[in-house]
Amino acid sequence: MNRQSSGPLPTCLRDALQIFMQAQAPCLLLIDDCASDLRVLIDMLAARQWRTIVAFDGRDGYRKAILKQPDLILLDVRMPQMDGFATCRLLKANTHTRDIPVIFLTAADDKAERLSGFELGAVDYVVKPFASEEEVVARIALHLDLARRLVRPDTSETPPQEAAQAPMLRGATRILLEDMAHPPPPDQLAHMLGTSEKRLNDSFHQAFGVPIFAWLREQRLLRARQLLEQGETSIADIAAHCGYTSPANFSTAFRERFGLTPRDFRKQATGTASTPPP
Repeated sequence: MNRQSSGPLPTCLRDALQIFMQAQAPCLLLIDDCASDLRVLIDMLAARQWRTIVAFDGRDGYRKAILKQPDLILLDVRMPQMDGFATCRLLKANTHTRDIPVIFLTAADDKAERLSGFELGAVDYVVKPFASEEEVVARIALHLDLARRLVRPDTSETPPQEAAQAPMLRGATRILLEDMAHPPPPDQLAHMLGTSEKRLNDSFHQAFGVPIFAWLREQRLLRARQLLEQGETSIADIAAHCGYTSPANFSTAFRERFGLTPRDFRKQATGTASTPPP
């Protein structure tokens, strides 16, 4: 890959790159069937300490987007079985993935193809092989920054005490939800946020009325319910993703919370009598 710069970056790209080099590492989903292209991207993003998830085809990428909720998706256009356009249609049709920015990757610098991608909802195009590593990273950073601005809550009318706790709570909830199957213990979580375990628990009680892991348990079950409603991910995968050691434990917890087993809830939610994969 040619890593030489193709000229000075525009100010907006430079500023976005600087912001994201200092912010909490985002998570990017890379969907590409070419192992060599994936290796280039992984090395490029790892150098910025950005986290990556990899899928080698569109269907697996769509599944991982639902489960992992990445901050941005880099999606190859030309793949066998399900190409990037078909994958993007699925992503944008699903309420749980439609707001994730998608940047298409293509070896063909074709205007009609780019227009098709934009019509499907892509935010940008990057042509392979990458002429400038710096520009690729800066473009990713720009769209991550724009997406973050869209979801940032307005705290202008928040009481001072709650406003002071808001960044800590946002950081804690983000860490817990990023990998809800393997959350850090409360003392480690507090240390990561530069506070004490007692103060963090007190903040959760004040904001949500429950301690940290009671809140996480509820989020796990709510996330499981969302995935079951979509009817596409197996119950075993949902249980593992949400942090349950076995489908049986997951079924017990889900039934206690919602009054139905996961299988019965899925049948009711999807309106089908057929049994999905266990």
